[in-house]
Amino acid sequence: MKDIAVKYFMEGYSCSESIVQAAVDKGYVSKEILSIATPFSGGMGVRCLCGAVAGAQIVIGAIFGKNNNEHDGKKARALAKEYNELFSQKYKVNCCKVLSAGFSDFHSIERRQHCSSIVKDSCTILENILKENLVKI
Repeated sequence: MKDIAVKYFMEGYSCSESIVQAAVDKGYVSKEILSIATPFSGGMGVRCLCGAVAGAQIVIGAIFGKNNNEHDGKKARALAKEYNELFSQKYKVNCCKVLSAGFSDFHSIERRQHCSSIVKDSCTILENILKENLVKI
């Protein structure tokens, strides 16, 4: 899944969209949720929450959220917390502005290459969580 997400990201999808589109391609979620990921790009336009984090959380919610597969939302919240803890172990923060500090041009290829590793790591964390929990649905 991570290689698919990075491919989409380097082709021009945003960080949040690339994570969701990879999950769509793998059959984890419906293609209809891709458009939900769009406003989470670039830290929701203000470079706050990293879009790769937001994309992963969207996928978790789509699968384990309230009333989906008869879930009450507790599983989604627990997995969201687990995801955040694992991401924070690697990056310490989940803020786009901090994660992409040092790149004066947000749209530069250098920043995009830097963020592709974040997309890859985010997707790896997400896929590991999904593999551990999908058999329990």
